[in-house]
Amino acid sequence: MILLACADSRWGIGSGGRRPVTVPEDIRRFQAVTEGGAVIFGRRAAASLPQGLFLDNCRRIVLSRREDTALRGWQRAASVEEALRMTADLPADKVFAAGGESVYRALLPWCETALITRLDYRYDCDSFMPDLDREEGWTLVEESDEKTYFDIIYTFCVYKRTL
Repeated sequence: MILLACADSRWGIGSGGRRPVTVPEDIRRFQAVTEGGAVIFGRRAAASLPQGLFLDNCRRIVLSRREDTALRGWQRAASVEEALRMTADLPADKVFAAGGESVYRALLPWCETALITRLDYRYDCDSFMPDLDREEGWTLVEESDEKTYFDIIYTFCVYKRTL
């Protein structure tokens, strides 16, 4: 499984259910790597996405214990184990943990790779993903040159599980 995220300098991923910023190249990268695969989002993260935004090329799974969770075009998994069963027909590099905070933490043990868009700024975030620079068993193996979108500075990073 691959973890996909866009995180600020403190590993912040959002505030009030919204991403701190949207970088078009990050969205294009997300769409390219998830094509033909399955993305797993938490209920709040999935509900916060604009309808149909960049997710028409993959299977969409919302991880939620709430039986009343119904998002058009999404399948609901009541547990991590159920989400894993729903994606068992796909190779591991076509299953993506895509957010938010609780989904990243719940699925991290199954992830072998993390594709992170790192924002070189500290936003006012109230949700955070695990800090892979400090998380035991994870190593930064690749980092792109610095990129900019208006005044946003970011890099594409690849982390690999080493344990």
